[in-house]
Amino acid sequence: MEYLQDHLIYVIPLLGLAGIVVMLLKSAWVSKQDAGDENMKTLSGYIANGAMAFLRAEWKILSYFAIIAGILLAYSGTLVETSSPVIAISFIIGAFTSALAGYIGMNIATKANVRTTQAARTSLEKALKVSFTGGSVMGIGVAGLAVLGLGSLFIVFYHIYVVNVMGASVNGKEMEKALEVLAGFSLGAESIALFARVGGGIYTKAADVGADLVGKVEAGIPEDDVRNPATIADNVGDNVGDVAGMGADLFGSYVATILATMVLGREIISNDNFGGIAPVLLPMLIAGLGLIFSIIATAFVRIKKETDSVQSALNTGNWSSIIMTAIAAFFAVRWLLPETMVIRGFEFTKTDVFLSIVVGLIVGTLMSIITEYYTAMGKRPVKAIVQQSSTGHATNIIGGLAIGMESTVLPVIVLAAGIVFSYSFAGLYGVAIAAAGMMATTAMQLAIDAFGPIADNAGGIAEMSQLPEQVRHRTDNLDAVGNTTAATGKGFAIASAALTSLALFAAFVGIAGIDRIDIYKAPVLAGLLIGAMIPFIFSALCISAVGRAAMDMVQEVRRQFREIPGIMEYKAKPEYEKCVAISTKASIREMMLPGAIALLVPIIVGFGFKGVFADTSSAEILGGLLAGVTVSGVLMGMFQSNAGGAWDNAKKSFEQGVEINGETHYKKSEPHKASVTGDTVGDPFKDTSGPSMNILIKLMSIVSLIIAPHLSHGIAEHAGEKEIKKEIRVIQTDSLQNAGSDTILNKKDTVIR
Repeated sequence: MEYLQDHLIYVIPLLGLAGIVVMLLKSAWVSKQDAGDENMKTLSGYIANGAMAFLRAEWKILSYFAIIAGILLAYSGTLVETSSPVIAISFIIGAFTSALAGYIGMNIATKANVRTTQAARTSLEKALKVSFTGGSVMGIGVAGLAVLGLGSLFIVFYHIYVVNVMGASVNGKEMEKALEVLAGFSLGAESIALFARVGGGIYTKAADVGADLVGKVEAGIPEDDVRNPATIADNVGDNVGDVAGMGADLFGSYVATILATMVLGREIISNDNFGGIAPVLLPMLIAGLGLIFSIIATAFVRIKKETDSVQSALNTGNWSSIIMTAIAAFFAVRWLLPETMVIRGFEFTKTDVFLSIVVGLIVGTLMSIITEYYTAMGKRPVKAIVQQSSTGHATNIIGGLAIGMESTVLPVIVLAAGIVFSYSFAGLYGVAIAAAGMMATTAMQLAIDAFGPIADNAGGIAEMSQLPEQVRHRTDNLDAVGNTTAATGKGFAIASAALTSLALFAAFVGIAGIDRIDIYKAPVLAGLLIGAMIPFIFSALCISAVGRAAMDMVQEVRRQFREIPGIMEYKAKPEYEKCVAISTKASIREMMLPGAIALLVPIIVGFGFKGVFADTSSAEILGGLLAGVTVSGVLMGMFQSNAGGAWDNAKKSFEQGVEINGETHYKKSEPHKASVTGDTVGDPFKDTSGPSMNILIKLMSIVSLIIAPHLSHGIAEHAGEKEIKKEIRVIQTDSLQNAGSDTILNKKDTVIR
């Protein structure tokens, strides 16, 4: 045990490395599965090639961004004592690792999709095993890369800036510098995640809208019909948006949560057996343990017969990972932390820390349950939208918007309660460690989420390959569950983003040297309002981008139906590559402006208002901006993701037949056409702008954290003169009461000096 105490810092990256090994083994297993006949392999190849074409185009643009941002960060690191040019290297590593996480997910998804289709020819049990194993490769890979990357870089920076510096303190400037440089890793991860999420979302929804509106509504064929020119682009979009985008998204969340907790842990006065850094090490250890127990829990996701519930199998794996992680966290906290600790004057115990972790796990679980209720087929919200589809397109839209707005109530109450309880247990560190507890099972959460688009692609390949109805029935079973898991995954992501942003906000306040943010001050109130506006303009840009790209896609699909004879009779092959090119170009072009807003607004506010106001620092104004964007962004994210998910499953309800006013309606009926319109509106909500909200609020918080050391002296120069004059008046008043005029002059002279 003593040896483990001395070397715990080296054990953490080994847990991440173990995850990478398991990921490689599972990936090899998926690759060995039967990929079906030549036609299926050809169709799968189209999807894989389209996905890689998008990634190459995106990486080319993002590599330029990473180099320029790295140079600027290196320069900024020379300007303040608590940073270093090394932050640029940390940033580049974070950006590369985030891109790698997305690539790993997409690479395995494009292999698992056709193998799931082939497995569905045998049984639902085998199809679930292949699709979920493919999803678990992504989940385990993302968590493994995060733990390995953070753990390894922390070892390097801790030794450079703390261990090897004479007189260094774990609560002093040296540790602050180490964590500031480590924050570059998180900034790189979140930057790539934002572009991947926005670009992927624009790609997938442009293709989806074209496939739905022209293929389904106008031509009367399924969206995954081989005759539909947009079908390959649509299936590619499932991978670049819901797999690569979500992988980079949760990788960024995972890293940001751990980092924020480490930054706050540095402030804790802790007399522990690890040299005072136990509160800094705890979030990384919990993440590593959560990874290991998520790996174990994947074994519990299985069904034994065709009639077993796929959703129940996934829930079993999820609950198992949560319970095992909670038990492990109890022993980790008891072992690492001292009996009592203090942060910013708030005293708490190690039991309080464990209770905060439990709060985080409960909040994450409740958020998933509530999101499932609002988006799952057969539940009251989705059934209400189905009923409103019977009276037309407009009432379907009204119903979906109302459900989306209503769906914010319970999650916000849960989040608010989680913040209050975790803070009451362990102060700001309690809120941060609660977020870390929630994110501990990211490997399992992401495995469940990535399973959805794999199943969706499998159904598309089955449709395009014209396989027997039983195969499509099995893939539809998986896909229906996948729609719900995708929605719950987005709910989990936005909840984690809310807690993570609060922890980052608290860390920003500490590093910027401000003790409060007073909204009575006009500049702070202005910052609050501007921050609340940003998610709206960000969403508008994303949705408008989807609309423009979708218009191009619709026109191209119509052109092919009109100008290429024989498509509808299976005598001619559509020009799939042209639709793929439209989505790729549009997504790369349109992702730049939303990304620039998230990166540049904190910098403009932080430096633009530095020294402008006599009694308000730019850090306070930026704090108001962060508060506004966090609250508004969380609500917008929940509203859009849940509304889109509910619209989607309302549409899918018609595939099984729904009873409305005593009459059963199926696909191609008028209510179904109304539901397709609702789903088309909801697509950019749930897959583009909604999920991007969580990255937006985290990225703005991380950028603010990075520039915080530069803002610690942001009040105007004449503010110092004002304070001197104020002190002179106080001294003069006291002196007149207690001494003669000579004493007044002497004290005045001293103050001025």
